[in-house]
Amino acid sequence: MNLLLTLALFGTLAWALPIGQETERISKKDRELAEKYIQHYYPESDSTPVIKSKAKNGIAPEKIRQMQDFLGLKVTGKLDVSTLDAIKKPRCGIADVGEYNIFPGSPKWAKKELTYRILNYTPDMESRYVDYAIEKAWKVWSDVTPLTFTRVYGKPADIEISFVNGTHGDAFPFDGPGGTLAHAFSPAFGGDAHFDEDEFWAKDLKGSNLFLVAAHEFGHSLGLQHSNDLGALMFPIYEPMDPKALRLHRDDIAGIQSLYGAPGDDDDNDSLLENPTATPTEVPSTEPCHPDQTFDAVTSLRGETIFFKDSFFWRKNPLRSAIEKDPISAFWPALSSGIDAAYENRDKDIVFLFKGQKYWSSRGNIIEHGFPRNIQSLGFPHTVKKVDAATYDSNSKKTYFFSGDRYWRYDDEKNSMEQGYPRKITADFHNIRSKVDAAFIDNGHFYLFSGPKQYEFDSATKRFLGIKKSNSWLGCQ
Repeated sequence: MNLLLTLALFGTLAWALPIGQETERISKKDRELAEKYIQHYYPESDSTPVIKSKAKNGIAPEKIRQMQDFLGLKVTGKLDVSTLDAIKKPRCGIADVGEYNIFPGSPKWAKKELTYRILNYTPDMESRYVDYAIEKAWKVWSDVTPLTFTRVYGKPADIEISFVNGTHGDAFPFDGPGGTLAHAFSPAFGGDAHFDEDEFWAKDLKGSNLFLVAAHEFGHSLGLQHSNDLGALMFPIYEPMDPKALRLHRDDIAGIQSLYGAPGDDDDNDSLLENPTATPTEVPSTEPCHPDQTFDAVTSLRGETIFFKDSFFWRKNPLRSAIEKDPISAFWPALSSGIDAAYENRDKDIVFLFKGQKYWSSRGNIIEHGFPRNIQSLGFPHTVKKVDAATYDSNSKKTYFFSGDRYWRYDDEKNSMEQGYPRKITADFHNIRSKVDAAFIDNGHFYLFSGPKQYEFDSATKRFLGIKKSNSWLGCQ
């Protein structure tokens, strides 16, 4: 993925069509439109030789081929109908070929905690929907980097967002409905994002979807140039799609992580890894929404979700908005505090609780006869002194156990550890850089809690899906 060294703008995906009519059948107005388009999006730079050859339409065929190649069209060097169709698609308004001599290096933000400010609103949408779309667009990038984005009010921010039209104070005036949808500056020029108010902005696909366009533009604000990969978010042309289906392409992820690294690639995590005995700042255990809150264990229990912390737990019931808090001893009198791991086998209606080298089997709040037992009875070697996290996958009928930097998989139908384990956690769960504190599987997604963050994976493929705060389950922002 090329990195943004100039400003970039957005538009709709243009697929190559069979060549039908050739240049001579295209109107003078369309030829002028094409010439203007190529001059703007594929300009000559000081570092490229001047192309003197001209086609009959006055546009160098080399530049037409360059555009066709970048946009995934059939490369003919001719201004055919399919190429003209692509030119007429709404898109991002900055060049696909940047003048690299103007912006040497790879501009990026020098810090990882960025602020943004929404200067005004479009009348096309309720302000709350604008706020939500902008917040979710930033989350697209924070999920795959160590970056955080915080909204500020009434004071300058790192990145300012506005809805404007026509000539609006920079060198890139908007062109009215259609055509250019938005543009954003690189970090070298402040990262601000402008959205064309002459467009009709929408939370769905009844207009230009603000979330989809903003997610693209914010990639530019962070330092990414356009990609010529048709599946990438940073492809210059806007493709209407279900916003809920948006997933960053590997090209987008590779580009942004080449600038800022992956989640967990920050100084705090590195220092903890290098010095595992370092004690993090203590977090008040009674405040579920403390920004650095962590959990000892997480499990489901008969439809509820339980979050253990010290001597108590929080209960989240999908039928109630309030989060309840109870002492562990009030539910399990034999266990007062310090739960290391917990998981529910929903098929058997049993919750397993781990503390040190012992574990308990509980049906509801009733500890079953014959417990506690030693964790070695499950097949762990004697070198394992405790289980850090555990979770049960009802689809595969397997239980995952995490301890230190390794994990085991237990076959609940055969009642034995599977061969080929333990494995390094980082070998299969990428982006985890420190100890796993808790694990939880829900709706086909695998959540690994590490400190105040939780890492989300596809439970079947282990594909990394994103990162968010551990206490987001409790309604914390």
